Amino acid sequence: MTDIDVLVLGAGAAGLMCAIEAGRRGRRVVVLDQSRKPAEKIRISGGGRCNFTNLHTTPANFLSANPRFCVSALRRYGPPAFIALVERHGIAWHEKTLGQLFCDGSSRQIVDMLLAEAEAAGVEIRLGQAVRDIAKPDARFAVATDAGTITAAALVVATGGPSIPKMGSSSFGYEVAKRFGLAVVPPRPALVPLTFTADLLDWAKDLAGVSVEAEVAFGKTRFAEGLLFTHRGLSGPSILQISSYWRDGEAIEVNLARGVEVFEALKAARGESPKRDLATALAGIVPKRLAERIVEATGAGGRLADLGDARFRTVAERVNRWRVVPSGTEGYRTAEVTLGGVDTAGLSSKTMEATAVPGLYFIGEVVDVTGQLGGFNFQWAWASGHAVGQVV
Repeated sequence: MTDIDVLVLGAGAAGLMCAIEAGRRGRRVVVLDQSRKPAEKIRISGGGRCNFTNLHTTPANFLSANPRFCVSALRRYGPPAFIALVERHGIAWHEKTLGQLFCDGSSRQIVDMLLAEAEAAGVEIRLGQAVRDIAKPDARFAVATDAGTITAAALVVATGGPSIPKMGSSSFGYEVAKRFGLAVVPPRPALVPLTFTADLLDWAKDLAGVSVEAEVAFGKTRFAEGLLFTHRGLSGPSILQISSYWRDGEAIEVNLARGVEVFEALKAARGESPKRDLATALAGIVPKRLAERIVEATGAGGRLADLGDARFRTVAERVNRWRVVPSGTEGYRTAEVTLGGVDTAGLSSKTMEATAVPGLYFIGEVVDVTGQLGGFNFQWAWASGHAVGQVV
C-alpha cells in the first residue's frame, strides 16, 4: 500500500501540470495512467508540433453549460505563463495563424519538458497501471490498482474524454464522477469532421482532397478558415470548429468562395468573355473539380452569353450560401476533443473541487469545458491543472 497526499489519475496535459504544481509545494504526488506512455495526445497534437496555447485565449473561446466557469482558472494562468515555462526550457516556437503557437521542432519537446518538471518536483509517475476500484471509506481515498492500493488525501481526475480512443482514452472519468454523485453533461464528439448522406457522397465522389478558403455558419456562429472535402464528407479547420456547435439533423451554411460575390463575378465574366463556358469561368473562383460538380448540380451549364442572371444566381447560391445537412460526424475516432463532461454545477470554479465530495477534483477535458480549435484546449488543461495544483 502507498500512502500519499495527492493521487492524479491521468498522465496527460492537465494531470501533469497539476502534479508539477502540487509537487513544487512539497506534496507527495503520484500520477497514475493505464497507458504505457505519458501524454500521448500531446505527442500527436498539432501534426506532431503541438499547438500548445493560443495568444488570444478568452472565455469566449470555450463551450460549457456554464460559460463563466473557466474564467477564474484562465485568469490566474494564461498563455504568457505557459510560454514562459516553454522558453525556460529553451523550446523554440512560432505563431502559425490566429494566435496559435506551435513548437518549431517536435511536440515531444513539450512532453519532455513536463516530465522534467515533474521529476524536479518529486512527482512519481506510474504507467501501465489500471484502476480497479475507487472508494472513500473515511477522509481519504482508497484506489485499488492492479499493482496494489494507493490511499490519498486528494484525488484528481484528469482522464480526459473518449476522443481518439486509440490513445487509450475512455469515459472512465465520467464513471468516477457518477460514482460520487456528480452529474455529467452528455458527451459527444467535438472538433470532428462531418459526414455526408449517400446522395451527397455520390455528388462529391471525386472531390476528396479539394480544399477552399471558406466561411461556415451554424445559426449565429461562424468561422472563416479552410475547408477540405474528404471521402466521407467535410473537414478542415472551419468544419472542425462548427462541428462543436452543429446539432444533428440541422443544416450548416457554407460559403465556398469567401470574399467573392459569385453572382457579380459571373456577370463581369460574361461581359468580358461571353463565349467562355460557365464551368470554366467558375473554375477561376473555386477549384476546377468543384466548379464542375456545382454546375452539374445546378444544371446551369453553357456559354456565359447564353445564360441569364437567374442561372447565375442559382450558381452563386450554391457557392456562397450552400446549405447542407450533414448525416453526422466521424465520431470519437477522429474527434480532437469531447464536448460535455462532468457538470461544472457540482464543482468550484476556483479550485475544481467537487462541492459535495471534499478532496475530489476534476480537470482538463473530463470537465464540461471545451475549447475551440487552435490551442485553447491545451490552455484549459494548463490552467485547470495549475488551479488544482495550488490547493491540493
